[in-house]
Amino acid sequence: MDDKITIKEAYAAMYAYLKVLYDMTGSDDLGGFLGSMSLLEDSTPADPGVWDDWMRAVQQARHGQVDLTLGRPDE
Repeated sequence: MDDKITIKEAYAAMYAYLKVLYDMTGSDDLGGFLGSMSLLEDSTPADPGVWDDWMRAVQQARHGQVDLTLGRPDE
Protein backbone atom coordinates (compact mmCIF):
# COMPACT_ATOMS: atom_id res chain seq x y z
CA MET A 1 0.00 0.00 0.00
CA ASP A 2 1.27 3.46 -0.90
CA ASP A 3 1.36 5.62 2.25
CA LYS A 4 1.24 8.91 0.36
CA ILE A 5 -2.10 10.62 -0.19
CA THR A 6 -3.01 14.05 -1.49
CA ILE A 7 -4.11 16.89 0.74
CA LYS A 8 -7.64 16.51 -0.63
CA GLU A 9 -7.62 12.77 0.10
CA ALA A 10 -6.40 13.49 3.63
CA TYR A 11 -9.24 16.01 4.05
CA ALA A 12 -11.72 13.38 2.88
CA ALA A 13 -10.21 10.85 5.30
CA MET A 14 -10.55 13.32 8.18
CA TYR A 15 -14.16 13.99 7.16
CA ALA A 16 -14.93 10.26 7.00
CA TYR A 17 -13.37 9.69 10.43
CA LEU A 18 -15.30 12.55 12.02
CA LYS A 19 -18.49 11.26 10.36
CA VAL A 20 -17.97 7.87 12.02
CA LEU A 21 -17.55 9.62 15.37
CA TYR A 22 -20.68 11.67 14.72
CA ASP A 23 -22.65 8.54 13.81
CA MET A 24 -21.50 6.90 17.07
CA THR A 25 -22.14 9.89 19.33
CA GLY A 26 -24.71 12.14 17.67
CA SER A 27 -22.65 15.09 18.92
CA ASP A 28 -24.17 18.41 17.85
CA ASP A 29 -20.69 19.96 17.83
CA LEU A 30 -19.38 17.32 15.43
CA GLY A 31 -22.50 17.61 13.30
CA GLY A 32 -22.05 21.36 13.01
CA PHE A 33 -18.38 21.01 12.19
CA LEU A 34 -19.10 18.38 9.54
CA GLY A 35 -21.62 20.78 8.00
CA SER A 36 -18.97 23.49 7.78
CA MET A 37 -16.50 20.99 6.27
CA SER A 38 -18.96 19.73 3.65
CA LEU A 39 -18.04 20.67 0.11
CA LEU A 40 -20.18 22.87 -2.10
CA GLU A 41 -20.66 22.27 -5.82
CA ASP A 42 -17.43 24.16 -6.56
CA SER A 43 -15.51 21.78 -4.23
CA THR A 44 -14.91 24.42 -1.56
CA PRO A 45 -15.99 23.90 2.07
CA ALA A 46 -19.29 25.44 3.16
CA ASP A 47 -17.24 27.52 5.62
CA PRO A 48 -14.33 29.00 3.62
CA GLY A 49 -12.19 29.34 6.75
CA VAL A 50 -12.16 25.57 7.18
CA TRP A 51 -9.80 25.09 4.23
CA ASP A 52 -7.40 27.74 5.55
CA ASP A 53 -7.40 26.05 8.96
CA TRP A 54 -6.85 22.67 7.28
CA MET A 55 -3.89 23.96 5.26
CA ARG A 56 -2.31 25.42 8.43
CA ALA A 57 -2.69 22.01 10.09
CA VAL A 58 -1.12 20.32 7.05
CA GLN A 59 1.87 22.67 7.21
CA GLN A 60 2.28 22.06 10.95
CA ALA A 61 2.26 18.30 10.33
CA ARG A 62 4.75 18.61 7.46
CA HIS A 63 7.13 20.55 9.70
CA GLY A 64 6.81 18.19 12.67
CA GLN A 65 4.99 20.80 14.74
CA VAL A 66 2.12 18.57 15.93
CA ASP A 67 2.40 17.08 19.41
CA LEU A 68 0.67 13.68 19.22
CA THR A 69 1.43 12.72 22.80
CA LEU A 70 -1.28 12.63 25.42
CA GLY A 71 0.68 15.13 27.43
CA ARG A 72 0.74 15.88 31.10
CA PRO A 73 -0.81 18.81 32.91
CA ASP A 74 1.60 21.65 33.63
CA GLU A 75 3.58 20.95 36.77
